[in-house]
Amino acid sequence: MIRENIAIILGGGEGRRLFPLTKERSKPAVPVGGKYRLIDIPVSHCINSGIRHIYVLTQFNSASLNNHIYQTYRFDNFTGAFIEVLAAEQTFERSSWFGGTADAVRQNINHFNIKGNEDVLILSSDHLYHMDYRLPLVFHRESKADLTVCAIGIPIAKSKDFGLLKMNNKRRIVNFLEKPQTLSEVKDFILPRHSAVNGAKGYTGEKCCLISMGIYIFKAKKLLKALESNELDFGKEIIPHAIRTMKAYAYPFTGYWNDIGTIKAYYRANIDLTNPHPQFRFQHKNHGIYTHARFLPPAQIIHSSIANALIAEGSHISNAVIERSVVGLRSIIGKNVVLRDSIVIGADYCEEDLPAPKKRGVPAIGIGEHSSIEKAIIDKNVRIGKKVSIHLHGRKKSYDSTLYYIRDGIVVIPKNTVVPDNTKIPS
Repeated sequence: MIRENIAIILGGGEGRRLFPLTKERSKPAVPVGGKYRLIDIPVSHCINSGIRHIYVLTQFNSASLNNHIYQTYRFDNFTGAFIEVLAAEQTFERSSWFGGTADAVRQNINHFNIKGNEDVLILSSDHLYHMDYRLPLVFHRESKADLTVCAIGIPIAKSKDFGLLKMNNKRRIVNFLEKPQTLSEVKDFILPRHSAVNGAKGYTGEKCCLISMGIYIFKAKKLLKALESNELDFGKEIIPHAIRTMKAYAYPFTGYWNDIGTIKAYYRANIDLTNPHPQFRFQHKNHGIYTHARFLPPAQIIHSSIANALIAEGSHISNAVIERSVVGLRSIIGKNVVLRDSIVIGADYCEEDLPAPKKRGVPAIGIGEHSSIEKAIIDKNVRIGKKVSIHLHGRKKSYDSTLYYIRDGIVVIPKNTVVPDNTKIPS
């Protein structure tokens, strides 16, 4: 059964909601959890579920993503397994960019080599969850569905950013609403208080509604039929139309699921990983998450105080205080640094590996001595000098400058930025 399936992972467009983390990389390539990338989540679930034909669709800043996939996911020559990145391309028939998620699939339809008898998984690349895709695939086939939408129950107060579903007692979808703006629109979608899908972690006991997780399963023939239209987006156009014209069913999911497509959600999800009992773990006995094997030395920690933190390999920490923070690959944390409630994504290389010495007066990669940082995201290869202070204290919710950005009360230092000695952020 599984060999007849293909997975299409939607890499997204410009990734504006995650800017500036998407300033120099595509959304699927954004690092998460100290050593992983967002793309590792759906790809790992495909591998664990026995799905070996995987396509990733992207069009912006795809070099970093291409390198990661090439270096990480290499299959043998005997199973026919592969993962392929497909970027928007100009042809004699079409010269435009992808107009939306459905348009991205439509423009690449000739690359998928669909024969018509497969089931096609459409997956997003900005969600955090564990799922065995074989379970909704079995449900899809047993229900003889044309379309299956994986769904989860969430509080109605959080529903405005998602597509809402209503299903009957046979799980057939009878109504769909994309991103409701008022509570009155949600009334018809409120789940019975004792509904099984109300059991999702963190949501029990609240008024809930069922939302689309951005995971769709189509019969291949029905997907091809749906793409004959000029509709551009799955959530806004293809799915509502398919629900009216096809046999569409919902597969309720009761595990942990989190949309981390914004800076605020990304920050909270990463910080939650540092808790003693996080809602999501990358290590899982049946559904572990894979990433690039780098063969780095263990993190070296000297005379430091560390509480509730993730420290990735290749890091060096000396006489520092680190609390509720994620410290990524090859991070250098200098003496007497205080780091709280922050994400340090790390570095692509070690400073001593560079062929030429750094410029005079330019700080080394990492965080310089006597610096203090709180509630910030420090992107890759950032050079923070000595006695730098990053403390927002809620004074600004949104701000752009040459050195930093503020999004939802979180300071973000973009990739490759140099922050001079004695800098105070905000200034």
